[in-house]
Amino acid sequence: METIDFDRLPLTPGKRVLDVGCGEGRHVHAAALENVAEVVGLDLERASLTAAREDYETYIADETDVPVTFLSGDALRLPFEDGAFDVVCCTEVLEHIPDYEAALDELRRVCAPGGTLAVSVPRAGPERVCWALSDEYHEVEGGHVRIFDREALRAAVERRGFRRIDGHFAHALHAPYWWLKCLWWDRDERGAPPLPLRAYERFLEWDVLESPRPVRLLERALDPIVGKSVVYYFELEAGA
Repeated sequence: METIDFDRLPLTPGKRVLDVGCGEGRHVHAAALENVAEVVGLDLERASLTAAREDYETYIADETDVPVTFLSGDALRLPFEDGAFDVVCCTEVLEHIPDYEAALDELRRVCAPGGTLAVSVPRAGPERVCWALSDEYHEVEGGHVRIFDREALRAAVERRGFRRIDGHFAHALHAPYWWLKCLWWDRDERGAPPLPLRAYERFLEWDVLESPRPVRLLERALDPIVGKSVVYYFELEAGA
């Protein structure tokens, strides 16, 4: 389940792709199936990187000749040279970083002139509901430290020489899941989630595995209204 729409990115031969905060590798795996030169996934959590590598080797490696690398690293100190990548992705990461502007500086630094940056964060409306329903949701270690105003985020990226070229909302069907999870946070943490939460989780798992067209169309229609994530695509202007 990708947040970034790869049809909106210039994943053409010769492009080098970096996913910062790759987690368990969903976007790395998807990019590796495109006709690009290289894909690198970086994350601070070693357990997530292990899962990403295992899934890549199990499901993706035999389907592609694209070199794929997983690295442990910090978004505030990316271990790459200036302009090393043509496409830089950072999805659902900046809301976890207290000094997110410093992270944006690093994303800008490693993006090649004329390159593309794709960024997503939780959308303010659905996120405020989560914060209202549960303090633990955003107070856990490594949790969300801010609710982004999407126009403020866009302005912060554009101050670094990027130009917005596209944008959309995503994951409308996941917003109710997180509201239910926040409503019953304590019970879920004790391993005793109530039936509505368990049923909705099974529905989302089925949707991810089967991707039924009616459900995909429903979510697409709902994304502008309650999409849980906002996704922006930027181009680094020449000479910036």
